[in-house]
Amino acid sequence: QVQLVESGGGLVQPGGSLRLSCVASGSIFSIGTMGWYRQAPGKQRELVATIPSGGSTNYADSVKGRFTISRDYAKNAVYLQMNSLKPEDTAVYSCYARVLVTIRWGDYWGQGTQVTVSS
Repeated sequence: QVQLVESGGGLVQPGGSLRLSCVASGSIFSIGTMGWYRQAPGKQRELVATIPSGGSTNYADSVKGRFTISRDYAKNAVYLQMNSLKPEDTAVYSCYARVLVTIRWGDYWGQGTQVTVSS
């Protein structure tokens, strides 16, 4: 019913930048919170940043001042600008959206995109 498709991952050197994009499509009536999570090998998935519909953004302490989340409501898209990347940012980054489909809210995830920070 709802698909989230991410793009923009890749290999970057420490100190570099990447911009992740995620577009939601399908039987969408409305979208609430969107966000990004990440999971590094051997670690639990963790929140990176979220942006509610019309609300204030929220960031993990580890990325504050380096990452910026934004939305394009017309395109049902969410973005993550990542600057000053560190090796510890290496992970699979997944897009998240809380979506109203007809009369029910549901949680949806993208397939994930690999971000590798290495020299």
